[in-house]
Amino acid sequence: MKKSEIKFVIELDDKNLPKNIQWDASDKEEDGLESSKSISLNVWDNLNQSTLRIDLWTDDMSVVEMKRFYIDIIGGMAQTILNSTGDEYMSEEMKDLCDRMVKHLNEETKNAQK
Repeated sequence: MKKSEIKFVIELDDKNLPKNIQWDASDKEEDGLESSKSISLNVWDNLNQSTLRIDLWTDDMSVVEMKRFYIDIIGGMAQTILNSTGDEYMSEEMKDLCDRMVKHLNEETKNAQK
């Protein structure tokens, strides 16, 4: 059986807030750690039938980047739910939500530039 490993290295400041986030994966094409501004990790806790979450971001990630990050996450979940369950309704609802959020973010960004 093949095994794959994903590794996160988080450098914290004196207040224990992420200053630097790096990651590596054994199946990644390029060798070595790569930088990231944010990670969102979700794990299903089968024992308690609930989701465990870890959300980390560095202080140099802008609010707009953070919003785009979460829109992308929801869009990816929409595709995953379709692929894994075939539930087209749930997938389309999530995609529609993403479309509304993209429109909102674009309007928000446009208004901020005025």
